[in-house]
Amino acid sequence: MSEKVLMKGNEALAEAAIRAGCKHFFGYPITPQTELAAYMSKRMPKIGGTYLQAESEVAAINMVYGASAAGVRVMTSSSSPGVSLKAEGVSYMIGSDLPAVIINVQRGGPGLGGIQPSQADYWQATRAMGHGDGHVIVFAPATVQEMADLVARAFDLGDRYRTPVMILADGLLGQMMEPVVLPEPVDESNLAPKEWATSGHKGLRPRNTISSLFLDPQQLESSILERRKRYELIQEVEQMAQEEYMDDAEVVVVAYGAASRIVRSAVNKAREEGLKVGFIRPITLWPFPTQVIQAAAKKAQAFLSVEFSTGQMVDDIRLAIRDELPVNFFGHTGGVVPDPDEVLVAIKRSLSQETFYEIPYQKRLTGGA
Repeated sequence: MSEKVLMKGNEALAEAAIRAGCKHFFGYPITPQTELAAYMSKRMPKIGGTYLQAESEVAAINMVYGASAAGVRVMTSSSSPGVSLKAEGVSYMIGSDLPAVIINVQRGGPGLGGIQPSQADYWQATRAMGHGDGHVIVFAPATVQEMADLVARAFDLGDRYRTPVMILADGLLGQMMEPVVLPEPVDESNLAPKEWATSGHKGLRPRNTISSLFLDPQQLESSILERRKRYELIQEVEQMAQEEYMDDAEVVVVAYGAASRIVRSAVNKAREEGLKVGFIRPITLWPFPTQVIQAAAKKAQAFLSVEFSTGQMVDDIRLAIRDELPVNFFGHTGGVVPDPDEVLVAIKRSLSQETFYEIPYQKRLTGGA
């Protein structure tokens, strides 16, 4: 077994991608993910790969499109405003059925916002990562180890379903240093061949063409519906979540990514006080782990969503349980991070059957109640 090494989250993502067979990276610097690109700039030349700092995020994602069309494993990374600029190119990739891994190390928004950690890109990642009828698979790691572990899975699922895959982290995870066991390098000879790629046919196969343009509406509809079948399969078999203390949970707290680390501390405190509280951590945000949420709803009395945003995952919890139970919300936004004691208060309020949707900004700004 490999030894543990101390790595920053951004660098662990980069090294894990290289070990997953990624030899091509196109990006543009933006805080708080710049270390990832810097790491790639040092490593790619040493492994015979390609590192290119594009002139813009728009250029970078279109370079990713071209590399993916040639059949190679390729990745880009950015942070919230940069990902918005990439959205058009991601839609082209969805429409062309091209796999790639996209890293979003979120910062506060809208606009330039701030460089502190945020989870306010949830809607963008799960609902609107480009125009049209399309989705990307979205992973939400909670530790540096998980950041490294999910990269290979992201590449594998991208290739399997011919779709872009996003790893949705945040500034806290990207900048955090933790011990990590890096995955073993893949044997690239074992990767499935990409018969659809535009990698040169040498007269041995039919010519491949990749495009997202369908001027005939019947053909476009057929393409979208075929992709929809893949989405339905992804939703059925690729949901991932972690559960704790669910056997007797009256209130279930749901949190992902960095927020889940804070929530776990609060849930542990609640359990020490004898409170019947459970915890669900979605690992895939799309597909959202509806199966786990629905199973929890059969026993629980209420849900509590905790996020670094004004409340976005709340919608998916409500949809999963068809609004049959109260779904409370507690969080902070703009880079303000909740503390476990605040979350514990919100848990107790949920147990008392209070309903609320709260971002206590006045307390933070004025020190008042």
